[in-house]
Amino acid sequence: MTEEFFIAFGDEPEPRRPLRRPAEGRSPRKRRRRRRRRNRTVLAVMLTLFLLGGAGAGLYLGYDKVKGWFSTPDYTSTDGTAEVKLEIPEKATGVQMAKLLKAKDVIASEQAFLDAWEANPKAAKIQPGHYRLRVRLSAADAITMLLDPARRIVNGITIPEGLSSFKIYKLLATKLGIPEAEFTAAGKDPVKLGVPASWFDRDGKKVTKSIEGFLFPDTYEFPPDVTAQAALEMMVQRFLAVVAELKFADTVRAGLKVAPYEMLIIASLAQAESGTLADLPKVARVAYNRIFEPKTGVCTCLEMDVTINYWFETKGKPTKESGKMTTAEMNDKSNPYNHNVLFLPTPINNPGRAALMGAAKPTKADWYFFVAVDKQRNSAFSSTYAQFCRDNDLAVRNKVLARNSCD
Repeated sequence: MTEEFFIAFGDEPEPRRPLRRPAEGRSPRKRRRRRRRRNRTVLAVMLTLFLLGGAGAGLYLGYDKVKGWFSTPDYTSTDGTAEVKLEIPEKATGVQMAKLLKAKDVIASEQAFLDAWEANPKAAKIQPGHYRLRVRLSAADAITMLLDPARRIVNGITIPEGLSSFKIYKLLATKLGIPEAEFTAAGKDPVKLGVPASWFDRDGKKVTKSIEGFLFPDTYEFPPDVTAQAALEMMVQRFLAVVAELKFADTVRAGLKVAPYEMLIIASLAQAESGTLADLPKVARVAYNRIFEPKTGVCTCLEMDVTINYWFETKGKPTKESGKMTTAEMNDKSNPYNHNVLFLPTPINNPGRAALMGAAKPTKADWYFFVAVDKQRNSAFSSTYAQFCRDNDLAVRNKVLARNSCD
């Protein structure tokens, strides 16, 4: 290649001549020719070095550019970037989080987030929920913010066990700033809220479709922009998840031979009447025996004042203590929840997990009566009216009852 380069500069090779002894000195012409050849050689070497240097610079610049193609894009976090809100769903993986953050321009690339995730052992502790972040963050800073509790938008609302749908509407309206009327309207169609129509199968009995019983009591983190419809849907979905976990429907069908909806009603009765967790399956047994295994000499009715109070709620009336209910109210034949009736149209509240468990597997006993007997709200259970009256005496002595209801 070097010879071709020299030729290009006019240094055509001279034809070879026979070697001969040089003369005493060189002619001026030969000396000039030798100088020209030396100068051209130096020039050629210099040009070669220049071109090689240029090629090296080009290779360096090209490498730098290619390096940019293969490196992971990442932002450099700066103060004052715009705020952005986003949701991390339940059970979201690092890859799913990366996609969400990239879509909101929080991070420059998904790979940068995954690299930062691998480098931060706490990243796996990121909780589901809604967050306030900023756009154009470094991936490492994005993870740091997601781990910061102050960045979470917490709108946690606890729904206690045993509240009726009417009380739940009031609570949610106050906490979420949504008109109560919107919850009332959304709650009119339980199937539209996600309750499977099969839940209202009562083995041929009259069915009243109601949301009551399906708004599972729990602590919820509702999104900032949640609607009444969406809030109730979340509660229904939690109910369905819990009963599926408990195998409630299958257990009831196999063990008690009744429709699951019947035992949902009984779970609501147990939730309202039980003073302790231990008594939940016991009260469920009393209600089950009264409804499905009636006994001679025992009233074929429920005799539970909590059902009358639920009727008051449906009419927008205030509830009353048992001792303040009139005889006319307790015997009102227009009240389908009258305590002297056996068949209830719907649950009377929204029972929790323990009440559902107690109703699915009530205590095995022939009890038909119970009464609270101490200040700790423990109840005594009995199979005869005579024993029930003796338990009432105990309740009076413990100042739980003002007088024995058997007198």
